[in-house]
Amino acid sequence: MIKRYLKKLILLVLLITLGILLEIAGWLEPEKLLLFARGYADEWWLVIFLILLQIILFTFALAGASLLWVAAPIYSPAMATFILVIGGTLGGICAYFFSRNLTDEWVHHVESSHVYKLLQKEDNFFTLFALRLMPAFPHSLINYSSGILNIKLGYFIPAAVIGLGIKSYVFASVIHKATDTASLQDLLDFSIYGPLLVLSIGIFVGIFIKHKLGEKPKLNK
Repeated sequence: MIKRYLKKLILLVLLITLGILLEIAGWLEPEKLLLFARGYADEWWLVIFLILLQIILFTFALAGASLLWVAAPIYSPAMATFILVIGGTLGGICAYFFSRNLTDEWVHHVESSHVYKLLQKEDNFFTLFALRLMPAFPHSLINYSSGILNIKLGYFIPAAVIGLGIKSYVFASVIHKATDTASLQDLLDFSIYGPLLVLSIGIFVGIFIKHKLGEKPKLNK
């Protein structure tokens, strides 16, 4: 028991140290990372670098989604989507398995979230897909909750690929067209995020209706 606790404590210290080092180096700031990436935009290894960086960030519940602001201005919407989907999905899978090594405090934090409680009741593809589509939704909660609940990878992976694919392409297209003038305000236009939000809510409504129809009526004694 002590050995297991010590292992988790060491892992937590390493994660905190990694986060501090990334922050000091400026790798968590999209502006600095974009400036670096522009200088190597023609290099083949930059794609791999951005994917690996996403994997690391998503695994440790850091700002992996911020890489959208790096990939979208440099690459075409299709290529940027590919980078974001691969990095986000693989990072999600790593976070899924990494969640088994979280400290009790972290586990309690995840279990107290609405995402965890929702997935505990409705652990299916459509629930995961709707969560992935939701604009500005924290993917780390989805990843960690799924891992702790041991949700089927057959649901988790397709929902991540399709959900991240649709959302990434929509946002990447806007940012790529705006190039250097792109800002968060561009993505906050309802005409941009509205369809994603409506689709996500529509799926949740469908899940709710199905759940209600599936409930067996109580028999009066």
